[in-house]
Amino acid sequence: MSETLLVVGGHALSLGETLAGLGAAVLGALLIVIVALFRSASIQHNASAEAAWRAREAEARLAGLERQQSEASGRLQAFASALGARQADLARGVAERLDAVGARVGDGLAASGQATSEQLSRLEARLAVIDAAGAQIGALAGQVTDLKAILSNKPARGAFGQGRMEAILKDALPPSAYAFQARLSTGVRPDALIRLPGDPRGLAVDAKFPLEGFERLRTAETPEAVKAAEARVRADVGRHIADVGDKYLLAGETQDVALLFVPSEQIHAELAERFEDVTARAYRARVLIVSPSLLMLAVQVVQGLTRDAAMREQAHVLQAEVGRLMEDVRRIGERVEKLKSHFGQATADLDQIAISAEKIGRRGARIEQMELGPMAEPEALPNPLRRDAAE
Repeated sequence: MSETLLVVGGHALSLGETLAGLGAAVLGALLIVIVALFRSASIQHNASAEAAWRAREAEARLAGLERQQSEASGRLQAFASALGARQADLARGVAERLDAVGARVGDGLAASGQATSEQLSRLEARLAVIDAAGAQIGALAGQVTDLKAILSNKPARGAFGQGRMEAILKDALPPSAYAFQARLSTGVRPDALIRLPGDPRGLAVDAKFPLEGFERLRTAETPEAVKAAEARVRADVGRHIADVGDKYLLAGETQDVALLFVPSEQIHAELAERFEDVTARAYRARVLIVSPSLLMLAVQVVQGLTRDAAMREQAHVLQAEVGRLMEDVRRIGERVEKLKSHFGQATADLDQIAISAEKIGRRGARIEQMELGPMAEPEALPNPLRRDAAE
């Protein structure tokens, strides 16, 4: 067995070594085959396990899908039933709304018809008023024609101006404060005589203002006609101012000034604007040219003077009333002082009560702090008079 069988790399191998090497190689090959078979079996086992897991997972997913499908079918059925109920409610609501809209439209049409009939009736009434206004306008046109006739007639124009003046005085003054057509010592009669309080002299008012020159000035078309009309105005108004001053300015019997009444605001404004020399002449003659608004202003001044005079006449009554009022105020002051003394006494009593309550609370606290022995202390009751130690 020890003979040399092979020489490998200068090393001699005997038969035994060769057989041992071959056995080891066969054993290694067997081990490799066994490992390969074991690994193949393990792989097959893992594959079968994975296939089983996948089968179980597929079954679980299928069961989930079936459950979801059943849930989805249930939800679809519930949704279908809810949708049917909603459709029924919607149809019912639409029907009710349509009925309500139909009723409202009917009511609206009825109200519109009634409103239209009322508007037509009001329109008829307004048309009747318009017809009446047209008739009144026609009557006013006739009155304007009559007014032009009055203004063209000197006596009628004077009566018109006097009527306006009398209306202003009657509206603002008491009957005792004026007189119409009162006779003066010279025998003349002013259109009105205003009596001022505390003064026996009356304020004379004349209402016969000349308007012929202003009428010519209004109708003048050429410069020569305008100049002639202005000269006529200056002459007529200047003459009338002098007549008023001579007739109605009586020393000791009338006031130092007299009023010349112009029945038109426009004529008064034109006179003040274009005929300043005439107004200056009237001022020097102590004759005041007044329009209706200025006469109302003068009347308001007289009214205020009358009121002041009446208050002066009743001053003793006011003084007596003020004296009684001061006596009442004095009594109120005395009663307030008495009430203050009563309140002071009540406050003092309340302070004494508070002091007594504080003393009772302190004594109760001292009694509560006393040590009466080992027996159990009774449960303390709330004491409203007890105060904190800080107090």
